Amino acid sequence: MVSFAGGGLPSDDVVVTALRAGDEAMFAALLDTWSRGMLRVARSYVSTDHSAEEVVQDTWLAVIDGIDGFEGRSSVKTWVYRILVNSAKKRGVRESRTLPWSAVEQDGGPPPGGWSDLAAVRLTPEGEALAAEVRALIAEALARLPPRQRIVITLRDVEGCTSDEVCEILEISAANQRVLLHRARTAVRGWLADYYDSVKQPE
Repeated sequence: MVSFAGGGLPSDDVVVTALRAGDEAMFAALLDTWSRGMLRVARSYVSTDHSAEEVVQDTWLAVIDGIDGFEGRSSVKTWVYRILVNSAKKRGVRESRTLPWSAVEQDGGPPPGGWSDLAAVRLTPEGEALAAEVRALIAEALARLPPRQRIVITLRDVEGCTSDEVCEILEISAANQRVLLHRARTAVRGWLADYYDSVKQPE
């Protein structure tokens, strides 16, 4: 049984060894740590929350089945997310097209490290209502993005993945990742700027 002192996950070597040994505590720790983010990413590809949940379940089954073949050429997290994305893509194709992504609004907060000025809006009671509107606006803005831009900005600005991790997960070049992220951020910030301009107009 693996101990999780300090609340964080151990090194990949320890994680892989434990999973291969059928350590339920390790598997539970991974579920608790990653499943919420995996649901957000899956939801970028599929049409319903239920579909996203099924994609995540399928991913964990694939992880259990495939852990003996894990070769360590990437981090465990990157490997898991690559399985997730591939599964979500296949599911999304079957559903014809993704529908609006609403994870930001459901989470009750803005993406970590992104659009930080939203925190300042919350300083007054009136700001709380405005913040809720902005969360809805961010969710709408993300839903309006092309699918490839949406998944890149979700992985980078919502899930906190590094550029290298995104490139590995999506199997795209660093240049492509930068372009997609830049376009997505520019579009979302533009839509938010238009919103702020409208709410600042004098009555």
